[in-house]
Amino acid sequence: MKGKIGDKQRLLHIVEAIDEIQTYTANSDQNTFIGNSMMRFACVKQIEIIGEAANYITPETKALFIDLDWRQIIGMRHILVHEYFGVDFELIWQVIVNDLPILKQKSLDVLALL
Repeated sequence: MKGKIGDKQRLLHIVEAIDEIQTYTANSDQNTFIGNSMMRFACVKQIEIIGEAANYITPETKALFIDLDWRQIIGMRHILVHEYFGVDFELIWQVIVNDLPILKQKSLDVLALL
């Protein structure tokens, strides 16, 4: 799935993964998140999906996102997959709270253009 059709599907995967994370963490705080291994690992899996989808979005579509560092998104996936024993769950919580809502909105905005 190359080109805009593929990109649209990948952006939908990103939005759906963020929706899942938001469902898992609704009404939770950092302490609840860190204390709940099922929640932590479910969120990590969804962040891996986000990174994998991001890795295959074309440069043309990535250019539609202003001020978004795709390398960080993809790099987070690589760290979670390959260095799972050293995951900083406080950092993951900050990503969930601060970064994913922005990524979701930007993805929805770009989806409207495709």
